[in-house]
Amino acid sequence: MVGKNPRDKRKQFNKLSGILMLSAWGFAIVLSSFLFLFIGYLVDEILGTTPNFMLCSFFVAIGLCMWRIYKDAKDKGKRL
Repeated sequence: MVGKNPRDKRKQFNKLSGILMLSAWGFAIVLSSFLFLFIGYLVDEILGTTPNFMLCSFFVAIGLCMWRIYKDAKDKGKRL
């Protein structure tokens, strides 16, 4: 037996691409959370409403990321 079965290589590639996709989404969630927290903090400093905009923008960032993950998973499920 010279090489592996092409199906085995394809399965392994699909597993690795799934892991890569999850790590990319994790990075996107962290980055957007910090970005929205910072923008909310700046708005709070300007308006003098300390935690309001910061917390709202944080939850908006998390909600948008979760919605996008759900949408991507739904699209991927349709392709299978």
